[in-house]
Amino acid sequence: MPSTSRVSLTRFLIEEQRDKGHINGDLRLLIEVVARACKRISIAVGKGALGGVLGSAGTENVQGETQKKLDVVSNEILLEANEWGGHLAALASEEMDDPHPIPHRYPKGEYLLVFDPLDGSSNIDVNISVGTIFSVLRCPDGVSEPDEKAFLQPGTQQVAAGYAVYGSSTVLVLTLGDGVHTFTLDREQGSFILTGSNLQIPADTGEFAINMSNIRHWEPPMRRYIDELLAGKTGPRGRDFNMRWVASMVADVHRILTRGGIFIYPRDLKDPSKPGKLRLMYEANPMAMIVEQAGGAATTGRERILDIRPDKLHQRVPVFLGSRNEVKQVTAYHREADTA
Repeated sequence: MPSTSRVSLTRFLIEEQRDKGHINGDLRLLIEVVARACKRISIAVGKGALGGVLGSAGTENVQGETQKKLDVVSNEILLEANEWGGHLAALASEEMDDPHPIPHRYPKGEYLLVFDPLDGSSNIDVNISVGTIFSVLRCPDGVSEPDEKAFLQPGTQQVAAGYAVYGSSTVLVLTLGDGVHTFTLDREQGSFILTGSNLQIPADTGEFAINMSNIRHWEPPMRRYIDELLAGKTGPRGRDFNMRWVASMVADVHRILTRGGIFIYPRDLKDPSKPGKLRLMYEANPMAMIVEQAGGAATTGRERILDIRPDKLHQRVPVFLGSRNEVKQVTAYHREADTA
């Protein structure tokens, strides 16, 4: 790998294709198009109230969540950027009930793109970091008109995953299945520049991220784990832990990728009909791939996230991811409770 000082995303991808053979031309084009869309979303986020994109759009998505104006704008940016390039067979989004077919006037490619156009959108109006999450799958052989079933592949089948976080700087995090790399947007030149290679999450950590307001709804093994962390040096863990919670998965995971930690959105009994809060296909799976590629772990508290075979596009799951030893510990507590 050449010096990371001024290696653009385009150069990085070309070298991955030409020198290492990790990707083909269509996948390189797809990643570049997604990155360009993220630049446009970053501009819209950065304008805030000046761009007229704050507040509610007055509509709901398939999950029954109120859409923000910027949710809708971001979704449209990703659709418009990706549907004409000839590298995709279909797209699917958190903001749409069903997969979005490629219009017949455009050529089709071999890949499927799944995305959350604006993760953490409840934070938009208060100027806290939000982001875009995406996952790339291959379209099954022989499928010319992909429907929902074509997308229902386990996370182990992802060929690429990434996210962009729109904070004090705009950072793109990417894995092609061979490590995790970060690119920072140079706003003056309009290019993503490689600023970190082969990131590794520390196996041990003293930080956890969780919404403590739901503690009364948690399962016993979840309460046991958090009680032990909160007990600090005088408790069974023999050390103090700090809690960090942004309520934007992208921001929380980016912190963990940068310095370690564990992110948890567990199953709870507040709504027994929902096995979890976060969506498997376009939140849990891409983040799990990134975290595992960085040496971390990702489970539902009971099983590896990437091994789950989805049964619907908007399927929800519990999520435990980050520093390997903490994920292992809390997963063991859940498995132990299940066999008691």
